[in-house]
Amino acid sequence: MSGVTEMERVMSWIDIGTMDQIPPRGSRTVARPGQPDIAVFRTGDDHIFALVDLCPHKQGPLSQGIVHGHAVSCPLHNWNIALATGQAQAPDKGCTPTVPVRQEGGRILLGLSPALPAAA
Repeated sequence: MSGVTEMERVMSWIDIGTMDQIPPRGSRTVARPGQPDIAVFRTGDDHIFALVDLCPHKQGPLSQGIVHGHAVSCPLHNWNIALATGQAQAPDKGCTPTVPVRQEGGRILLGLSPALPAAA
């Protein structure tokens, strides 16, 4: 399995639908019982990203923010979070965990480990 990390081998991949089910520059959430939701974002250029749905600032729901380029603005205080890394953009500091995501046969798959950390 070249190009696949050990972490990717042990995680569970779940099918959450197709790209057409997420509006361009929009998002949808995936609920996880007892854990924070996951926000899945579609950019204007049709890239898919996934983050824990909590802003590192005040835990705002990133899924309700505005997607611009490859970032999302938190709806509470307008912090800009990079979708690829989960990092808050300067001058703000903090990070929300990313969630592995891939597309296969037109389907979006999320890679879930038993417990993802919360935003910090």
